[in-house]
Amino acid sequence: MNYSIFSLDFWMQQFQNYAGLGMIAPVLLAALEALIPPLPLVAIVTLNIAAYGTVKGILASWAGTCIGCTVVFFFMRLVFCRLIRRAETRSEKVRKAEHWVETVRVPALFTILIMPFTPSAFMNFAFGVADYSAKRYLLTLYVAKLIMISLLGLFGESFVRAFENPVMFILSIVIIVILYILSRKISEKHQLE
Repeated sequence: MNYSIFSLDFWMQQFQNYAGLGMIAPVLLAALEALIPPLPLVAIVTLNIAAYGTVKGILASWAGTCIGCTVVFFFMRLVFCRLIRRAETRSEKVRKAEHWVETVRVPALFTILIMPFTPSAFMNFAFGVADYSAKRYLLTLYVAKLIMISLLGLFGESFVRAFENPVMFILSIVIIVILYILSRKISEKHQLE
């Protein structure tokens, strides 16, 4: 069948095709967001929920995000740091990131990581290059990302249901606006700009 790109049937067909790729597709898609920051995590979680259902979509998105963040973190720690130390020079940006990490406590780190619009690429960079416990950072990250992905899952579920009920669409928009405002305020407070 040839559906219009603006029809619900077209998008449902795309979701069915996407779901047919198996669980590796949503995990890899979410992992890519950690590697390519401009990818919208909200859209990825929504797509995963639409294709796989709420629980599987949330779990696949969480697993992918955690895998991507872990890869970036250890790349910074094991490769990038060695290159910097070999050159015996630290840029102003690296020194600033290290100093910032030294001042952040776990509850603040958790709050920062739970916000969906916090620049996770910066977080992985800063904690990767700094002398901070990998175990503490990654444990905090995994728990915070589970809560964040679950909140995004609520948005995704509302958005998917918005095709049937316009009130759910309004709820979806309100959730995203609130999360965006909170993320911006926390980013400003901790100078993540």
